[in-house]
Amino acid sequence: MQCFILQEMWGIFFIFLFSLKQGSFDGKCMLYGSVRLNSSSIAVLSSSSPSLCYFVSAISVCVVVFCFSLALYWIYMACVDREVKREKLWMNVTLGLSGVFLFLLLVTGCILKIGRDRLCDSVIQTAKNVTRCEEAQNKPWLSPINVSQFYSRLHIWVNFFFWLIIAVVVLLQRNNGSEIRSEGEDPSATPSETEPFFNRPGCS
Repeated sequence: MQCFILQEMWGIFFIFLFSLKQGSFDGKCMLYGSVRLNSSSIAVLSSSSPSLCYFVSAISVCVVVFCFSLALYWIYMACVDREVKREKLWMNVTLGLSGVFLFLLLVTGCILKIGRDRLCDSVIQTAKNVTRCEEAQNKPWLSPINVSQFYSRLHIWVNFFFWLIIAVVVLLQRNNGSEIRSEGEDPSATPSETEPFFNRPGCS
């Protein structure tokens, strides 16, 4: 459960940080965008469709909601039943959803990485005396854009690796649960040996 809580906290932080960076570009989605030089200031030449950034944010929101719901369910079960029951069906569902989220986070990670690098290449080619995108963060940008650390502090793959750890943990718990159940059952026992001693059904 700790992994889901950590993933939820990081997801909330990532959504806040990504929205903050998009807001610094006056709400424009600058993934795969390009810039131009306006006198001594850097200005936006083209930007991507806002739906691209909305897609990245929506995936992160779905991950946060799922982690929050599952954490609440486990807390409720621990308070009511004094233990968290991990049924095989729900472990399979969680494992399946983990695979789906892993794929979606891989897609969004590639979108962010390639889109940010495309913007960075445009900045380096346009701005003067700039060899790295980190240097462009301190350059003047045309108003109303107020860019600050648009390239750094966006840890793209943290979400993916967090969820990869969660998927591995869920898979190990599922396998351990199956082994415990199989060890607890005696395959050589006959039906009569597994019946209760009392309240047996009457013989006709």
